[in-house]
Amino acid sequence: MAGGLGLLGYSLWEAQAYRTRHVTLPVLPSGSQPVKVLHLSDIHLMPNDTKRTAWLRSLADLEPDLVVNTGDNISHPGSIPVLVDALQPLLAVPGVFVFGSNDYYAPVFKNPLTYLRMGPTPIKHAEELPWRDLEAGFTQAGWLNLNNHRETIKVGSLLIDARGVDDPHIHRDRYDDLDTEPSTADFSLGVVHAPYRRVLNAMTTDGADVILAGHTHGGQVCLPGYGTLVTNCDLNRKYAKGLSRYRDDALPEDGWDATEFANVNEPVAETWLNVSPGIGTSPYAPIRLACRPEAILLTLTAR
Repeated sequence: MAGGLGLLGYSLWEAQAYRTRHVTLPVLPSGSQPVKVLHLSDIHLMPNDTKRTAWLRSLADLEPDLVVNTGDNISHPGSIPVLVDALQPLLAVPGVFVFGSNDYYAPVFKNPLTYLRMGPTPIKHAEELPWRDLEAGFTQAGWLNLNNHRETIKVGSLLIDARGVDDPHIHRDRYDDLDTEPSTADFSLGVVHAPYRRVLNAMTTDGADVILAGHTHGGQVCLPGYGTLVTNCDLNRKYAKGLSRYRDDALPEDGWDATEFANVNEPVAETWLNVSPGIGTSPYAPIRLACRPEAILLTLTAR
């Protein structure tokens, strides 16, 4: 009992042990100046999360050139003004965003054992959140909405072709509706909340240099020596958090039917994939184990 209480206490502490991970990625054209991209995801803010809001506000000290927000920002209707105030210094920086399910709907209690099933858990919707107010808070500050949209962004002298989709976890993604005209940009960026393979594969095949995603919480509860237990989507556990080299022939999560990969003669495309373990948690499961909450600062450099 003492051991269990100690583990619970540690998991509650770790859920608020925020950190910033720094990654350097040589993906820009030769001769390009470095670009700092701050990746935020799964903030799941409640109105009284004072420690989290103070930490979010401090991220402006990193002086990013671009902010990418991959969704699930709030967990309560009253969180939006608190969130916008905390992000105010970062909203002055060029930014893009997509939404996750918890931008549209409040979280609901779920049996934690359902997450041990293969693949995504059943979707339950509670009250609709005022997501239009959240969208307005971001866009009025100048951030670009990439929900099923494509934009060209200039960051310094660099032109970025940014493509995003609305949340695949609740079937709002419409990647096929995006403009398919060839880009003259220097760099191609894919943005999605839940990293379902149908979206990752499409972006990879279309030549995305980097894809940024969230949703998985890095598993949230991980086991030393084993790692992530689940991803809550069809992504293989080895891609559940951090930076990896993703291939569009990647096998799905362990135990899924892999017969669709029978044709090994098709060409393979690959790209960099960065999956954020997220910053917050559901208010119904405010714990983390061996999976600290984090923001990621990616410094993109010349190849």
